[in-house]
Amino acid sequence: MAIQVGDRIPDVTVNVATADGMEATPTADLMKGKVVLFAVPGAFTPLCSAQHLPGYVQQADAILAKGVDRIVCLSVNDAFVMGAWGKDQGVGEKVVMAADGSADLTRAMGLELDATGFGMGMRAQRFALVAEDGVVKHLAVEENPTLLEASSAEAILAAL
Repeated sequence: MAIQVGDRIPDVTVNVATADGMEATPTADLMKGKVVLFAVPGAFTPLCSAQHLPGYVQQADAILAKGVDRIVCLSVNDAFVMGAWGKDQGVGEKVVMAADGSADLTRAMGLELDATGFGMGMRAQRFALVAEDGVVKHLAVEENPTLLEASSAEAILAAL
C-alpha cells in the first residue's frame, strides 16, 4: 500500500550527490524540518529534464520562502547520474539530488513504477510530497507518469 498523508517517511538510506561525490544519507536526516520531496521516473528523461526538475529549480526561491527547509529530487538512479543531471540542469544548491539506486525508499513508500516494458526496470512514480519532520502532510501522485500536473513545482507551491 502506498504511503499516505499522516504516514512517516520510511527510514532508509539514499545517496545524495554532492560536490565531493556521493554521501550516504538516512532519510531521517534528509527529511528533518519542512521538506518538499519530488520523484521522477528517471534522470535525463524527456519530461523530467524539460519540465519537472527545471520547474523546481525555477520555483526554488518561492518554495523556500514558504518555510520549506529543502527541496529534494529523488530518482531510481545512482548518485553519479543524479550528480551529473543536477550539474546539467544547473541546480546548484537549490535542489538536493537524491539517488534511490536500488529503489529501497521508493518501494518502502509503495510508489514504485514497473517500467520494464520501456527497458527502464523498476522506477519511482512521478510524485511530490510535503513533509514536516518526516511526516507526510501533502501527497500528489501523477495518475499518468507521462503527464506533469499534480506533482509540478507550481502545484506544490500552491499547496504550501
